[in-house]
Amino acid sequence: MTGDAWNIPNSLTLLRILLIPVFVGLMLYGSYDPALAVLLGAGLTDALDGTIARAANQRTKLGMYLDPLADKLLLTSGFLTLSALHLVPLWMVILVVSRDVILLTGALLAHLTGSEVDIAPTLLGKGTTVFQLTYLLLAVVFVSHQMDMRLLDPLLYSTVLLTVASGFHYLYRGFARMNAGQI
Repeated sequence: MTGDAWNIPNSLTLLRILLIPVFVGLMLYGSYDPALAVLLGAGLTDALDGTIARAANQRTKLGMYLDPLADKLLLTSGFLTLSALHLVPLWMVILVVSRDVILLTGALLAHLTGSEVDIAPTLLGKGTTVFQLTYLLLAVVFVSHQMDMRLLDPLLYSTVLLTVASGFHYLYRGFARMNAGQI
């Protein structure tokens, strides 16, 4: 891990965070194609920041926390926005947001109590992020081209299953570490 917090990967992560209000604004004003371009750009920064950090040995402690936070902010904002526009079911938004709030609360409590917490993403967690981002991207494409959103139902239910499974997996992992006396 390098000591320089302001490197290219962290700058890309910060850019992803700054793109969130742009995406939300474009969606709320009905500019779906530009919103899709911004969402694709945000997704690209997510792919690039980790790749560059590993390849150039520019991993930082800030990046370890900032990257998943940026993902959660982007996905939560995206689902809330699509829900406000009645493009995704409210129950899905409640599920996605609740999972992230529970996980962030657990991490915060561990930090406040001086406990070590493993914030490393799991394969299931990464898969959930990919499915959630894919669902958001396709939902914007569908609304932009006035396609039937019900065609996304298989992806919606797969995303929901992954979201629930990864939430339980992270909770299990946290409780297992606590019970093993590792935190």
